[in-house]
Amino acid sequence: MDKNQVHDVDAAMLAAWPLPQPGTGGDKEMRGHILIIGGSREMPGAIILAATAALRAGAGKLTIATGASVAQLVALAMPEARVIGLTEHDTDGFSLDAVASLDPLADRVNAVLVGPGMRDEASTARLVHALLPRLVEAEVGLVLDACAMDVLFYPPEHWPEGKPMRFERPVIMTPHCGEMAHLTGIDKDCIVGLPDAPALAAARDWNAVIALKGARTVIAAPDGSLWQHEGAGNIGLASSGSGDVLAGIIGGLLARGATEAQAACWGVALHARAGDRLAERLGTLGYLARELAAEVPVLLEQLGQKDKPAVKDAVPAAGDVHLGT
Repeated sequence: MDKNQVHDVDAAMLAAWPLPQPGTGGDKEMRGHILIIGGSREMPGAIILAATAALRAGAGKLTIATGASVAQLVALAMPEARVIGLTEHDTDGFSLDAVASLDPLADRVNAVLVGPGMRDEASTARLVHALLPRLVEAEVGLVLDACAMDVLFYPPEHWPEGKPMRFERPVIMTPHCGEMAHLTGIDKDCIVGLPDAPALAAARDWNAVIALKGARTVIAAPDGSLWQHEGAGNIGLASSGSGDVLAGIIGGLLARGATEAQAACWGVALHARAGDRLAERLGTLGYLARELAAEVPVLLEQLGQKDKPAVKDAVPAAGDVHLGT
């Protein structure tokens, strides 16, 4: 694939880049197991939105780790999931005691999503750093969303001063332009106007697939590959919880076996088209983030059709994007 070209994430490209499919005789383990870490006393709904979206994206097994104060609520809302209650600080962050509960899961899950509904950046960063070595060892895919992306401001001990933190194994990060401005120090208006360069620089420096969200969403990979999705849904997607749904979709696709770049591109497309479908039925404004996930299964079927005309050289086969995994 030509890394100097921006590739459109359209129906033809997606049809030419099919997602991994479980065999007809496969069980839930074959469909992928995702662990989602997040939630807080004030925002338990965020992890419910993300978890629902991960299952709608096709993941077969779901484990949720959230604060002990809301674990029962989340378990009742998500009867499909195993729910682990974690010890919380007064700041709503999770204690590092959580590592003892989560570490054994590294050998049993295919993807981990961290961030939806979390509020304590420092505690979240400590938890992510404590889990990273095991996730790298087990080759588990990782999505960082919301305050979990602030792990960049809390590099590991003995990290060279002045050097941007870089992940050993590629992760997926899902900032909107405001979050990207916060993470990079670049003025938000500059990112909104010209998102390509900062997304590519961040992907290279951090060793991450960056899904930089906006009306024109760009997805940048560490190897310099760049995709774009224009007209990302509609203004109705700019609502509370919408980003949690996107993170859940991406995490669910990663658990199914998609590469980081593929999961990000497909996730952005599915999220946008789900918004379009709801806007057609309910109107552009007023549909809810919780309604997006239910649109995903039929979209997966439609966008995965192989009889659509493919764009020549638009994208490599699913296993051909080398991101160092």
